[in-house]
Formats: sequence, C-alpha cells, structure tokens
Amino acid sequence: MAVFTQILAMRPDFTDADREWLHQLVTDWQVIADLSFADLLLILPMPDGRYVVADQCRPSTVMTLRSEDVVGKEVDRELSGELDAAMHATSIFRSTVMRSIGKSTVCNVYAPVRHEGKTLGLVVRETNMATRESNGRYESESINAGKQLYEMIPRGQFPYHDPVMNQRHNARVADGFIILTVDGIVRYASPNAVSCFRRLGSLTTMQGQYLSEVGTQLLHTNDTFPESLPLVLSGKAAVDSELEANRSAVSMRSLPLYDSNGRTGAIVLCRDVTELRRRDVELQTKDATISEIHHRVKNNLQSISALLRLQARKTQSQEVKKELAEAQRRVQTIAMVHEGLSQTADEMVDFDKVISKLLKMSVDLATMSDQHIDIAFDGSFGLMPAQDATPLSLVLTELVTNAVEHGFEGRQQGHILISAKRTGTHLDVAVEDDGSGIEAEEEHGMAKSSGSGLGTQIINTFVTNDFAGSVHWEPGEQGGTKVIASINLRAAQAEQN
Repeated sequence: MAVFTQILAMRPDFTDADREWLHQLVTDWQVIADLSFADLLLILPMPDGRYVVADQCRPSTVMTLRSEDVVGKEVDRELSGELDAAMHATSIFRSTVMRSIGKSTVCNVYAPVRHEGKTLGLVVRETNMATRESNGRYESESINAGKQLYEMIPRGQFPYHDPVMNQRHNARVADGFIILTVDGIVRYASPNAVSCFRRLGSLTTMQGQYLSEVGTQLLHTNDTFPESLPLVLSGKAAVDSELEANRSAVSMRSLPLYDSNGRTGAIVLCRDVTELRRRDVELQTKDATISEIHHRVKNNLQSISALLRLQARKTQSQEVKKELAEAQRRVQTIAMVHEGLSQTADEMVDFDKVISKLLKMSVDLATMSDQHIDIAFDGSFGLMPAQDATPLSLVLTELVTNAVEHGFEGRQQGHILISAKRTGTHLDVAVEDDGSGIEAEEEHGMAKSSGSGLGTQIINTFVTNDFAGSVHWEPGEQGGTKVIASINLRAAQAEQN
C-alpha cells in the first residue's frame, strides 16, 4: 500500500474523498477478480499524459496472467488512445483488439472509476479467453456475478458506501458463494456453499428456497443470533454476519447487486469457520487460565508481604525491621507486575502503567513523614514481557529508593525524573534527582550500600548479567545525581527473532 499511496500523491488534484474511494476499491476488489477468473489493474492518468498502474489484483480461483508485479509501471503508450476513450466513457468500455500476455490471448475491458461526478481512473479486467471455453454451471454463474459487480464500478455502486464488516475471517469466493434473486431466493449455490449449510445441519435443497428460511430453520427457540444476520440472508445490505448451528459456525457476507434501476439480487459468500471458532475458544480459555495464575501469584506474594510486615512488627531490632521492610517492598514490586499481567490477554504488560504506580509507592515508603518528594516520567517503556518487566521493575525501585534514602537525607522536599528511551530491544533509562549530590548516593561506581547491600547487588546483577547492559553514575544537571542504565531486553529480543 506504500507504493499505492505514493502514486496517489502524484495526483494533487485528488481530494481526500477521492483517495479514500480508491483505497476502498482496492481493498474490496478481490471478490471481482475471483468471480471473473480475471486479473485486475487500476490505472491512473498522470498530469503529464502518461498512464501508470497504481495497483493490481490477481485472482485466487484461476492461474494469474501476470506473475510479475507491474505496480508503478507506465502503461504502453500504444494503448493511450484506447485508455483515453475509456476515460471519457460513462459505462463499461470494451477493447476491440485481442492482445497477448505470454502465451495467452487476452481481452481487455475497462470500467471507469467514477466519484463525485469525475473519472479518477480505470479498472482494467484482463480476461484470459481460455477461461471462457467449455464452462459449466459453476463457472457461468461465477463469471456472470463478477460481471455484475464489475459493471457497478462506473455507476459508483462499488465499492459499497458504509459497508458493515465485523468478522475477523471474511469469506472468499473459493470458500463458497450463493446467488440470490431480488426477493432473496437462492438461484444458485456453489458446492462449497452447500457443504457449509450441510455442516450447519441443513438437509433441504437450497435452490428455489428463501435463504432466510433455510437459515432460520437451523435455529432453535431462544437461540441468539447477530442483528445483521437477517440482512445477510436476504442480501439487502453490504454486511457480514455469522450463523451458528449444530455445533458449527459459518461466516457469511452479502454483496447486493445493482443495475441502473436499483437492486437486482445479491451474492452471499460463505466460509466454514467451525475450527477457527473452536481454536478461538481454546485461546480464550488459555488466556483466562494464564490471567488466573498471575492473579493467584499476586495474591500469594501479597500474603508473603503481609507476613513480612507482621514479622517486622514483632521484632525489637531496628536493623531487622529495616531489612524486613526492604524484603516486603521487593515482594510487593513483583506482585504488582503479576497484577498487571493478570489484566491482559497475553504475556505482555503495560510497563509504563505498572512502573508509574510502583515507583510512586517506593517513594512513599522510603520518605520520612515530614518529607515531600515528587516523581515524574518522560518517554515510554512500552509493552514488555514478564521476563523483562519483573527484573527491570526491581532495578528501578532500588535506584529510586537509593535516591530517596541517600540523596534526600535531611531534606524536606525534592524531585525525581525517570526518563525512558526505547529503540526496538534496546532501552536507555535515566533516574535523575535534585538531591545532595553524587557523593551521597554513589560509592565505587555503584549505589551506596546500606544494611546488607542487597539493593546494590540487585542493580548490578540484573543490569550487567541478565540484561547485558551497564550502569553509569554522573552529577545531575540540578546538582543532584543522574544514573543511566543502558540495557538490552531479553524476552523482547527473543520475540522478534
């Protein structure tokens, strides 16, 4: 689509609405190529008089005529006269000359793309004449349906205005198609479409029946169904829906057919999505199980944190109290990461949301009652797997706690800024404060140790060993201390590979 957008930019006279119309056309024209057994090219005239191929569509129901990509190429100038005539036409323009592409004899038909009273370009249907020989009912119905959709382009009836598309697995022509009359009666159903309804439990002959009746007979009393289903089964609107019956599911999409006088019928595409829905249910069950596991881990860690808090209250030693409080804080840090994971459908955590809450809690725990230290954030950490989120959160809480305990000792107020800059799997994090200065917080290139020195070990072990990174201490711009951690995210890198 990047090349397509660039080619559209070569036409500054196109409005945003014109560009959007062309985008909708190439988004939905695959169904015409598949029904017609033909290649499609979107050709746009350029201001200098040239014609350029803006996009192409190969059919998935027959061998393509063009194995090479022709998008962005100029159309042979010998065709300029024919293209000029087609641009001035208000309906389908048929070439009077047969051409050769490779060993195939090809007939070109042109559909002017009309929008808001002007012709934007041409959709060329390149038909291999070999596909028009000895056709059966399936081929004839498919070609005729594709022809009707194709003829809707010059009248501005295709692509559809405001189609309602909600299904993740849209049906395609090869999956099965049904041709309806203007009254919604099945005139033809392809073998794959018949198989879809057989899977749903339908045993009646579909041809000659109202598709809406065939569908509703499969439903039981009190069965729920999408509001869009009646519109799809009647073919009255460009919508999609899904019919579930007999422990099976079929995704359907209706494409109304119009002529110059109004609606003449519809094409309904069908796709058996039973196995896809079964896998979706399995994935949802798996996601729910994983979320429940993270939730229970969080609860267990909070119980451990509460036990440590009770134990700290019982002891008389101030040194032991301090070490137990540190242990409680670290357990609570890991618990909050699991809380974030329990609220997502995958193993990715919104680290910006988690770390913001964590570090504010760390500041509150480390400050004295008469201190006021605020914390701010700049940049974004982004989504992060638990394998990276847990150790990184521990490193940052240790750095922030170190800044509060040593940098703001004896001071009533202060400010800490957390800056993050992420490029792919590489992350640079800076923790900067306006405290007493680097001498108060740094010792031999590491965080100043207090108590057991476990915080210093956590920072160095995770940054250097686990993240293959480095920690650098330097004076802050406001007279405090700035700690820069440069790390490589492990799990994120494994996911990219």
